[in-house]
Amino acid sequence: MGKNSPFDDYAEDYDRWFEENKYVYLSELEAVKHFIPEGKKGVEIGVGSGRFAVPLGLKAGVDPSPSMRKIAEERGLKLYEGVAEALPFENCVWDFVLMVTTLCFVEDAEQSLKEVWRVLKDGGFFILGFIDRESPLGRNYLKKKEKSVFYKEAHFYSAKEVLSLLKKTGFGEFELVQTLFVEDIKVVKAPQPFKNGYGKGGFVVVRTVKKEKI
Repeated sequence: MGKNSPFDDYAEDYDRWFEENKYVYLSELEAVKHFIPEGKKGVEIGVGSGRFAVPLGLKAGVDPSPSMRKIAEERGLKLYEGVAEALPFENCVWDFVLMVTTLCFVEDAEQSLKEVWRVLKDGGFFILGFIDRESPLGRNYLKKKEKSVFYKEAHFYSAKEVLSLLKKTGFGEFELVQTLFVEDIKVVKAPQPFKNGYGKGGFVVVRTVKKEKI
């Protein structure tokens, strides 16, 4: 998770995006909320300015960017400095881990998922939200990424690739929902289950369980 310089330099612009794209944001939030367990202790990796953690009731987050951590702390979160590839926690301490649009920015995706597995309690949940590269929205992001301050160096994954990485890392029991079937929306969209394969909804959320190492 080393690509944090734009997030330091443009933290306020990043945070403003959620206001300027209200219905996209709220639709993503609904999709993630679908899987958040009640009464469990969770942490968000790549918490940014806290736009997901705070409304979802999480109390803690990890981020490498001082500018982002400052905004998130002002929203009441307990912040830890760190990267996804080397999380600042002991083994088996969290009931669930959340990661939203962070995987595309990490330096080493497989190592990041291994770290999530390490810090989760046995049977704990990992909730991962990401832009599906093979969806219409994902393909549009790819076309525009060179002009984006934030996504220029991002590596987008397809849903199939994400599931493969998760299985390789020791996760199982997958549940998925998707949203953002079109880019320009004017209302909050409810998440839809995966029924006919991948590549439809632009934003995908998968909930998976920590299984025994393979």
